[in-house]
Amino acid sequence: VQLQASGGGLVQPGGSLRLSCTASGDDISINGAGWYRQVPGGQRELVASERRNGIVYYEESVKGRFTISRDDGQNTFYLQMNNLKPEDTAVYYCHADIFIGRSSYPPDFWGQGTQVTVSS
Repeated sequence: VQLQASGGGLVQPGGSLRLSCTASGDDISINGAGWYRQVPGGQRELVASERRNGIVYYEESVKGRFTISRDDGQNTFYLQMNNLKPEDTAVYYCHADIFIGRSSYPPDFWGQGTQVTVSS
């Protein structure tokens, strides 16, 4: 099972980006999905997450600007980021716990990071 993230880039303050993360593998289904970010020298922090039952979480500084969503049929989830600020600059990582076959306990997987830079 692999997670592949995409969609990062350079954007001006106030701009938007959409990150995508797709899980690949046989007989899989995403349970929990989330996005983290990390700045140089800092800890990886949870930005947003969505459980399979629809419960969502947003870090305080992104509430009202970021939206997490998912397409379970495509094993893909997204992070729509609007009104981006310079302090949103970081490497963003996707994370998911994924059921494989009939497993009862979904293991964790991380995608590779994607750089988001907000600068004029």
